[in-house]
Amino acid sequence: MKGIVLAGGLGTRLYPLTKVTNKHLLPVYNEPMIYYPIKTLVNAGIDEILIVTGGNNAGDFLRLLGNGSDFGLRHINYTYQEGEGGIAAALGLAEFFADRDKIVVLLGDNIIEGNIRKAVEAFRVQESGARIMLKEVPDPQRFGVAVFEGDRIVRIDEKPAVPASPYAVIGVYMYDGRVFDFIKTLKPSERGELEITDVNNFYIREGNLFWDILEGWWSDAGTFESLQYAGNMVAKTGANKMDGPAWIQSNPDKS
Repeated sequence: MKGIVLAGGLGTRLYPLTKVTNKHLLPVYNEPMIYYPIKTLVNAGIDEILIVTGGNNAGDFLRLLGNGSDFGLRHINYTYQEGEGGIAAALGLAEFFADRDKIVVLLGDNIIEGNIRKAVEAFRVQESGARIMLKEVPDPQRFGVAVFEGDRIVRIDEKPAVPASPYAVIGVYMYDGRVFDFIKTLKPSERGELEITDVNNFYIREGNLFWDILEGWWSDAGTFESLQYAGNMVAKTGANKMDGPAWIQSNPDKS
C-alpha cells in the first residue's frame, strides 16, 4: 500500500502568507505543515510516499524534505501539478506512482491528534473499494458532508448550504486501483474543479465505500482561523500520536 500527500494549490485563503511560499510549508506550531500528513502515513506503516505539489515553490519541498530521512524513510517521490484543478485532478497525477496498488491519500493541510493505523489496516484487508474518514464538526457546510440512511452513507454532498448531517469528510481517503479510471470520467464542477466528492460517490453507488469516525481533534489548517487552531492544539496536546485516540469503526466491512 502506498501513500500520497496532496500539497499543491495556491492557498489563496491564506494570502498574503502564501504570496511567498506554498501553504503546506507554513508552520503549524513548531513544524512545517507538510510534516504532519507525512508522519500520519509513516505512523500507519506506509513507507512509499508521493508528494504532489505545485506553484512557484515546489523546489522548497525537496530542500526541506530531501529523501525523507527525518521520517525514517529511504526515499520520497515528488510530482508537479501545473495550475489548479481540484483534489481529484491532483490525485490523477499519482497514477504512475500507485501502479494499481491500494493508496492512502492525505490532504497536505490535515492535522490530526491521533493516528489512522487501524483504519489503514482495515482497508489493507478490504477486498476492494474505498474507505473514508469522518469527523463531527460544528461547520460541516465548509466540507463534503456524509448523508446517511441508517448506518449507510448514501451520498456525499459537497459544501451544502444546509448539511444533512454534522459529519464532514476529512482529507483522508483510501482507494483501490480503480480510482484513476473514475477520475478520468469526471467533468469539472461549477467551481471548475474535478471534485473528490464525485470520486467518493462513484464508490457509494456501487456499494463499496466504508467509513470510520476519527476521534480526537482535527483541523484542515486551510484558513487563518483553522491554522491558528491547529497550532494551538498541537502546542497543547501534540499531534500524530502513536498510541493516542484515533478512530472507532462504525461501518463493518462486507468483505
